[in-house]
Amino acid sequence: MPEAAPEVEVIIEVPRGSFIKRGSDFEIDFVSPLPCPYNYGAVPTMIGLEGDLLDAVVLGPRLALGQLVRLPAWGAVTLTDRGLSDDKLICGVRPPSAREREQVLRFFRFYARCKSLLNLWRARPGRNACEGWIGAQQALARARPRGDEPPHPSVRF
Repeated sequence: MPEAAPEVEVIIEVPRGSFIKRGSDFEIDFVSPLPCPYNYGAVPTMIGLEGDLLDAVVLGPRLALGQLVRLPAWGAVTLTDRGLSDDKLICGVRPPSAREREQVLRFFRFYARCKSLLNLWRARPGRNACEGWIGAQQALARARPRGDEPPHPSVRF
């Protein structure tokens, strides 16, 4: 019998279709030339591998900025940015189809290539790559509970 998908609370930082990328403090990080194809947010109670809140993608229709949703995490994509690996939980009301999983992986492969170019232009060293799909339980096991301290990424992105 397959393991049940863990449920997580996700706060939406970038609604699907938005051009504005916000951080966990809701301050504007940058304005993208392309709209975000997914709702993007974070698990406010967990710290990811790079020291910031654990990232989460929410599949489905557009959600509001700041909306808090509780959903199953069906897997995760590991992204390496400037040499640091970071997991992005993939959440939704139902498991993603094989086609949806491939679309998510295709997006993060494209995103990693774009970040490589941006980091090259900014003279910021380090490898950028989409490392593939892992289980949600594995990603959650690599994260740590958030204490009272504010999250601090280990490098400036």
